[in-house]
Amino acid sequence: MSTLGSAEYNPPDTPLDVIHEDHEVLLVNKPAGLLSVPGKGSHLADCLIARVQAAFPQALLVHRLDRDTSGVMVFALTPHAQRHLGLQFEKRQTKKAYIARVWGEVAEREGTVDLPLIVDWPNRPRQHVDFENGKPALTDWKMLKHERGTTRMRLFPKTGRSHQLRVHMLEIGHPILGDPFYATGPALDYPRLMLHAESLRFRHPDGGKGLTFKAKVPF
Repeated sequence: MSTLGSAEYNPPDTPLDVIHEDHEVLLVNKPAGLLSVPGKGSHLADCLIARVQAAFPQALLVHRLDRDTSGVMVFALTPHAQRHLGLQFEKRQTKKAYIARVWGEVAEREGTVDLPLIVDWPNRPRQHVDFENGKPALTDWKMLKHERGTTRMRLFPKTGRSHQLRVHMLEIGHPILGDPFYATGPALDYPRLMLHAESLRFRHPDGGKGLTFKAKVPF
């Protein structure tokens, strides 16, 4: 199985969408379909960090978003900022909110998914629930509105496991629309993965002030 979920890698040819830039941090709105970091092989070299470094050569990676997810990503512009932000992600001091469209009409107004996750080795990079060996994974969610047999949700991951939101939505019976790994049938028949990193809150590396940055939902 391709580790990308599809045979072709055709990243969008869009200009860099800078949300904020100062002496320590750079916030960018990542388009769907673009890798955060390069994959193995020259055909997977085009990625957000490469595009960012073409304009900001000093930029350093702090975290990642899945290829098919769009939205807010922060890059450090100094080694100090990279360490400072890296610790905030590691200690779960950042606050992230995502918008997703999922299959079916979610009945409850809000809830929490607490299911441990681990890589599904024969089918990697897919992840699955494993109560014995999985790492803790926690997601809070709110139902926003029903849309013609689907539901718009706001998701708040409290941990940062790979594919966490995608697997957690699948496990409550509402896979994210257009998900090449976890959606099936008509839920797969969408032009992209309907998952967007809407907002990110962290403390600024210079002074520690709490800041929130947002990227408009494209779907």
